[in-house]
Amino acid sequence: MENNNNMHDIFSKSVRAGKRTYFFDVKETKSGEYYITLTESKKRLNGENGKFFYEKHKLFLYKEDFEKFAEGLTGVIDYIKEHQEVEERVNISYDEQSENKQD
Repeated sequence: MENNNNMHDIFSKSVRAGKRTYFFDVKETKSGEYYITLTESKKRLNGENGKFFYEKHKLFLYKEDFEKFAEGLTGVIDYIKEHQEVEERVNISYDEQSENKQD
């Protein structure tokens, strides 16, 4: 029997942030409702066997909670920006690096 676990994946975006990668995935329930899964993935070393593995944490966010979640997230980000200096990291893709060298 064929595995159709991905048949309800609608859209995906990944963001590399230092040693972490965040995945923002839009999925669809069997009833046609969209929801978001946020996944944090970190590469870790298994101390017992010396092999690498990915530690993942997931959060499921349903559309009835989008507004409240966005308000809460914006609120805590604004608080941190007001009370501490935030270092903005810029990730430049290979294409952008090539363009900058031509200038």
